[in-house]
Amino acid sequence: MPADPSRVFMDATVFMGMHSSDQAVRRACKQFFTSRINGRVTMSWEQVGRCDDLVWGYGREVQDAYYPFMDTLHTDMTIARVGYTEEDTRRAFTTPELAGLPSHERLLLGQVLSHSGVLYTASPRLTGRADLPVATVPAADAEDLFPGSLEQLYQDSLVLTVASHTL
Repeated sequence: MPADPSRVFMDATVFMGMHSSDQAVRRACKQFFTSRINGRVTMSWEQVGRCDDLVWGYGREVQDAYYPFMDTLHTDMTIARVGYTEEDTRRAFTTPELAGLPSHERLLLGQVLSHSGVLYTASPRLTGRADLPVATVPAADAEDLFPGSLEQLYQDSLVLTVASHTL
C-alpha cells in the first residue's frame, strides 16, 4: 500500500539527486518528482536550505541556469515546506534508533516520526536501515519527462551536476 501522500517526506538527497553525476540516481530522483508532480510531499526548511547551500557553492552562471527549474518545480508541485516542532526535536534526540546519526538526519527523522510519515532518501546511510521509516527512491529504467516547459527548464538546469558522494 502506498504511503499517505500527506505523510511523504523527502530530503535534500532526493531533490539534488535530480542533478547527480550518477545517471541511475539522477533518473530515479527525477522519477520521484515526475510521478508526484500532481501530488504532495513534505520537505523540512532545513532540507530546503541544504539544497540552496549546495547550489550557492556554484558560480553565478550555473545558479542562473538552475534556479528557474527549482523555482518552477516548487510552484507547480505541492511541496509543503515545514519547520521542526518541539515534538520533532524531542523525538530526534530521544529515539534510540536515531542515536549516532548526524543531527540534521536526526531532526528530519524526528519530524517524520512525529507525523507517522516515511522519508524518501538517496542517502546510503539511511536506506540501509530497516529500523527507520525510510524508503529508497525506486530505480528508473527509463527517463521520465516533466510536463510542459518544466522539462526544458530541467534540461537547462543540468549544467549543475552534483557528485553522488556530496548528496
